[in-house]
Amino acid sequence: MSLQSWAYLLVAIVAEVVATSALKASAAFTRTVPSTIVVLGYGVAFYFLARALETVPVGIAYAIWSGIGIVLITLIAWLLYGQALDFAAVVGLAMIIGGVAVLNLFSKTVVTH
Repeated sequence: MSLQSWAYLLVAIVAEVVATSALKASAAFTRTVPSTIVVLGYGVAFYFLARALETVPVGIAYAIWSGIGIVLITLIAWLLYGQALDFAAVVGLAMIIGGVAVLNLFSKTVVTH
């Protein structure tokens, strides 16, 4: 797994978070600029996810993509949209972060072709 593949995964995550964040602002695709951000963001996200999957195992990549994405989207919803985070939400987010860390630090998953 190359450093470039991890960079691709990071770009994919950021693009997905931007696109998902713009979904609310798109007002169900009735506003042009946020809707364009959604479509372009998801396009960029899936392109770079596909590139990352050339060397990063799909299970690991998806766990990282979804875990980090969930945490970032929740933080954005809290900061921008005033979504309340109670104790259970914070504990759940910490568990997601812990799960992603365990996968990265201790998993012996390898690519088999």
